[in-house]
Amino acid sequence: QVQLVESGGGLVQAGGSLRLSCAASGRTVSSSTMAWFRQAPGKEREFVAAITRLASTYYADSVKGRFTISRDNAKNTEYLQMNSLKPEDTGVYYCAANNRGPYYSRKYEYWGQGTQVTVSS
Repeated sequence: QVQLVESGGGLVQAGGSLRLSCAASGRTVSSSTMAWFRQAPGKEREFVAAITRLASTYYADSVKGRFTISRDNAKNTEYLQMNSLKPEDTGVYYCAANNRGPYYSRKYEYWGQGTQVTVSS
């Protein structure tokens, strides 16, 4: 079993930055694809970014050029650096590990509990 714990969420003004972290415990996830999803109120959970075990990265069009996903396998942790934040980036951000389908789908085996990100205008 793997436990994922997100941190780093908060309230920020539009144009600001936040860095999310997701620490994995239980066993290593260094051989797994890891990802970030988000869910705004009243909307479905959507793909944000993914990083493979070989550090290939993928992003939703809405965050390309503003967000950067990375991982530190020695620390069993992934990160999401979010710059130039917009009000529409508001939502609960979830980290996920070990995909069972395409990297952009929600078919991940492990999920964190989520961290709230609120961007004020």
